[in-house]
Amino acid sequence: MENKFQTMVGYKAPKKKMRLLPFGCDALVNFAVVALCLIGLLTIASASMKATADLRTKELIIVILKQFVFVTIGYIGMYYTSKKFTLDFLRSPALPFCAIGMVVLLLFPLAFVAAGGAKAWIRLPGNISIQPSEFAKIMTILVMAAYCGDIQKKFPTNWDMMKRPIMIVLSYMFIVLVLQGDFGSMFVIALIAYVCFIIPNNPQMRTMQKVGHVLVIFGFTLAAYLLSPLGSDKIPHLPLSQFQRARFESCVAPFADMFGDSMNLSMSLIALARGGWSGVGYSNSISKYANFPASNTDFIFAIFVEENGFIGFAIIFALYLIIIFRLMNYARYINSEKAKIILVGTAMYMAIHCFFNMGGVIGYIPLTGIPLLLISSGGTSTVSIMLCIGVSQAVIRQYHLGEIA
Repeated sequence: MENKFQTMVGYKAPKKKMRLLPFGCDALVNFAVVALCLIGLLTIASASMKATADLRTKELIIVILKQFVFVTIGYIGMYYTSKKFTLDFLRSPALPFCAIGMVVLLLFPLAFVAAGGAKAWIRLPGNISIQPSEFAKIMTILVMAAYCGDIQKKFPTNWDMMKRPIMIVLSYMFIVLVLQGDFGSMFVIALIAYVCFIIPNNPQMRTMQKVGHVLVIFGFTLAAYLLSPLGSDKIPHLPLSQFQRARFESCVAPFADMFGDSMNLSMSLIALARGGWSGVGYSNSISKYANFPASNTDFIFAIFVEENGFIGFAIIFALYLIIIFRLMNYARYINSEKAKIILVGTAMYMAIHCFFNMGGVIGYIPLTGIPLLLISSGGTSTVSIMLCIGVSQAVIRQYHLGEIA
């Protein structure tokens, strides 16, 4: 029976009983995260093998151990965040401090050598690198939740209401795109911010939300036009670097330059075709033995499907869907707009990464260098998404405790 507080705030009990862990978090989300991490470790181990006279066992073990350490750090961070995070953080002075600190952190990679056409990584001893733009995605969700959700007072103008989140997110996007040259991460940050922005139901936001709809529709329409036969001849004239234009051209004609700019994509398509329904078997991929430099990062999906086939793809896709739909399902029942933004923002963070990674690997969209979360080798992306899920789990825990309506 609902208590008086729950009745006053409009608390709505879920129609289905949610499966929770002892500390109040969603068990299915936790299961899917752990399963994806285990699959990722196994796939990274397989994709990192190289056919050389020296089997480089030491290097292979180091790669696996590094990812295992990052997964462990990520899981500990997820658990800690799920226990300690509260929506009060979004109202505290610590949030603006963290948001501005993120700007400073994003500038650090500019002091290091570019890789893959972008200066997006901080290089540390021991061949360890950190990509701050991954943490900027979490910060974007928290900033949008803090400044856009549950707004009660009326502002003199729409700009007065939205200037802080817009300036913060635009600063992230400017540094990541213009200074770092990382188009993929910028686009992910922009889409996450857009999805978070359209959630609040505030009359003063409606005009700016409509503007957001127009910009997103225009962006996707332009991309579709450039990748179609009608607009492909405009690609060489785009105001992009040669490296970025080559990715558009490879998407339009993946086999036109198989030994040049299109090599990775053409090899990826061949690997996917070899996979069939059941795959060639674990560690039996041929593609990873060729000159496939991103076999355990950007193109790990191709290696996974080659070895495990469509059945393997269906399994990992189902695990991603469990996380996404469970978070979206909680967002349906929670009234707090701040909590909704966190849940939906985290779900979209994962969904957008899946779309860009898988879409790029199969050649439907240009390659963006976006990793397949929890599967690709990469410590920053793994820790980042697990922390983000930890924040969502904290929201779920507080919802079941009645602390969030």
